[in-house]
Amino acid sequence: MPVALVLAAAIGPVLVLLPILATLASALGAGWGAARALLFRPLVAQLLGNTLTLMLAAMLAAGVLGLASAWLVERTALPGRRAWAVLAAAPLAVPPFVAGYAWVSIAPVFEGFLGAWLVVTLTYTPLVYLPVAAALRGLDPALEETAMALGLGRWRVFLRVVLPQLRPALLGGMLLVALDVLVEFGAFALLRFRTFTTTIYAAYRTGFNADAAAMLAFVLLLLCLLCLVAEFAVRGRARYARVGKGTRRRARPLALGRWTLPALMVLALPVAAGLLLPLATIAYWMTRHAAAASSPAAASWGRLLAATWSSLWLGATGATLTVLLALPLGYLVARRPGRLATLLERAAFLAMGAPGIVVALALSGLAVRHARGLYQSAGLLLVAYAVLFLPLAVVSARAALEQAQKALEDVARALGQGWLATAWRVVLPLAGPGLGAAAALVFVSVSTELTATLLLAPIGTRTLATEVWANTASLAFAAAAPYAAVMTLFSLISTWLLARRFAAAAV
Repeated sequence: MPVALVLAAAIGPVLVLLPILATLASALGAGWGAARALLFRPLVAQLLGNTLTLMLAAMLAAGVLGLASAWLVERTALPGRRAWAVLAAAPLAVPPFVAGYAWVSIAPVFEGFLGAWLVVTLTYTPLVYLPVAAALRGLDPALEETAMALGLGRWRVFLRVVLPQLRPALLGGMLLVALDVLVEFGAFALLRFRTFTTTIYAAYRTGFNADAAAMLAFVLLLLCLLCLVAEFAVRGRARYARVGKGTRRRARPLALGRWTLPALMVLALPVAAGLLLPLATIAYWMTRHAAAASSPAAASWGRLLAATWSSLWLGATGATLTVLLALPLGYLVARRPGRLATLLERAAFLAMGAPGIVVALALSGLAVRHARGLYQSAGLLLVAYAVLFLPLAVVSARAALEQAQKALEDVARALGQGWLATAWRVVLPLAGPGLGAAAALVFVSVSTELTATLLLAPIGTRTLATEVWANTASLAFAAAAPYAAVMTLFSLISTWLLARRFAAAAV
């Protein structure tokens, strides 16, 4: 195994481990007495209650909606099934804090738990719908037909045959919802719902005790890592493959009859509330912005172009850096699997359990103590982006490299090419489309990121996300509308790429 490849593959996981270990070191350095005094406080109990209540409510709601949507799309004769297969994933096109801006601008009644629950449920339900729908497509309908031939009704067949086989996809999707709820910041801050992330940010802005901040970050990090371990466990233990090769076929669609209208409402309501309502709200405030173009609160088009350019530059640079870090790791896992490759890949996936606010604060502290030149620099912000979105790039890079034929590499090596020349002249051209899709997904994620950008961006740097945040926080909803519109357009790119991949997997 080339040493250079291993070293290059280890850079990304090491960067992921840095903020996690720094947070743990800060928390442990306070000592047990201080830790007990800081953790066993009414504030921590309130934050824990708010966070866990919202997390459980969102998990259950997203699980029910995602399961129902997937079953209706994949197993019934629903009118317009192909269109609904894409529309059910469409709420992902609206970033959570943009959805929070839309709901809070409608009426103050949506501030607090109700608005936070609506936003995260509607935004993250596709995280359950997509894996469950994919699992339903792959199930062997012969099992259900056999159960029905033995006298079971459709409802009992679903509960005793279908649902157990969907357990990994359903529970995995629900755990991803829980993880996203734990790390979300912007939507909860706009909706005035207090969680660990909003409290840590407020303490950072107002001046605080470093030990107290480290303890709050430690609790949040621990909750996220527990969700990540649970997701790995659910995915790792499940084995539902058929013994025989068989013939793959789709199940016969179930006629809905008089239940067609209720089924359409089940699918239409989340799409309307999670996609159409935010888009309509943004359009409404855009008209108000145009009408009040001469008012001091309205953002100028020059400022919009500057924020868009900053988001595009940071997105392109961050995506390039992230894909470059993910490429050697993806190659190592795809071509030379083993304990070392698995260990590095799992270390990279720990970024999924590291909230953006924890990563940003840890990197900021490390820069102040050990590299002052990086503090408040674009370089440190790009490192934070790479840490946060490395798992997304690694998954896409690995999938793209696994689809490239290894035999062509063997031929190139037999003709005298080194592994580096082979990778450059053979592997990259073959995996190019998949790597391009990975770069596009990371680009959209970076260009719409809020938390790390607020904490680490150089002074004077304004992005679309920070402008939406600043204007909404001051109740200038019309001024925030143009930035929210451009951000939603960026997110539509990501959703379109995801929908294309999902549609391509259909039989």
